[in-house]
Amino acid sequence: MTIINFTPNVSPLRHDRGGISLASLPSTTCIPQSTRCRSLSQSQSQSSSIRSRLSALCLSSLHVADMDDGAGTSLFPLHRCKTLHLVRHAQGIHNVEGDQNYKAYLSPEYLDAHLTPLGWQQVDNLRKHVHTCGLSKRIDLVITSPLLRTLQTSVGVFGGEGYTDSMDVLPLMVANAGNSGRAAISSISSPPVMAVELCREHLIENDEDVLWKADIRETKEEVAARGLQFLKWLWTRKEKEIAIVTHSGFLFHTLSLFGNDCQPLIKKEICKHFANCELRSMVIVDRSMTGSVDTTTNYPGKIPSGLDLPSDIADKKKLEKEEPHSSGFA
Repeated sequence: MTIINFTPNVSPLRHDRGGISLASLPSTTCIPQSTRCRSLSQSQSQSSSIRSRLSALCLSSLHVADMDDGAGTSLFPLHRCKTLHLVRHAQGIHNVEGDQNYKAYLSPEYLDAHLTPLGWQQVDNLRKHVHTCGLSKRIDLVITSPLLRTLQTSVGVFGGEGYTDSMDVLPLMVANAGNSGRAAISSISSPPVMAVELCREHLIENDEDVLWKADIRETKEEVAARGLQFLKWLWTRKEKEIAIVTHSGFLFHTLSLFGNDCQPLIKKEICKHFANCELRSMVIVDRSMTGSVDTTTNYPGKIPSGLDLPSDIADKKKLEKEEPHSSGFA
């Protein structure tokens, strides 16, 4: 069982379906971070167990002849991996209105929709989860779409505790931002939060794409290409464990490029539709050395240097090397 993934038990007023399916690319591999990744080192503490599993034996895309399901075992260096905690934003007012009338997605009023009261309840539940499981202490960076609903979800889940005017730092969110009715959120004890255009949603969020028009939003292929550009950009970052708060459409079109050669049950596990405010943890592997990251855990050994011999033999060889050769004369 996985201890990180989180599926909200607060049902939204609409089921705005969206999700991900993983397929393979030559340079990048995505793997669900669950018990399918088993650590090779049992000495790691619980707080670092997630990272230790990244250089683990993982079910991936290698085909093994003696396995009927076509999935094998792969081994990846830890420093060639990142942990991504993918989060879909909480319920927004556009989700509620769009369920009743798809044309609402075209309304300027909902282009940058804020969260509903139910959405904020979903945020509170996810925040409690990431603190309970210890994830909040491990995340190095939070990346969010710049739209209001994702910004509110990001700071609500991963931001600091309550903010007061007496604090000498700026808050992550001011009071009542986006008509939220919520108190200000502090940046103290919070990971850095970065808004990135590459992971924003296109105009309309729904599976059927009944309102798709080529002149008003990106094609699915363009969204997927932007998603790959985003993943490639992640390898330029030094952070190893990153939370990404984005949208169902972005997740679906980007991650549908991965996992076609995975074991079917793993692909199904990854491809489930994201609920509002659902968190799903993945491991991304850099197989083409796109990034340039030095390992922080590998150790070269041979320190101090010496012969790989039993100590008594090594001492004897050392003495022979130090003694001058005898000439045979007295």
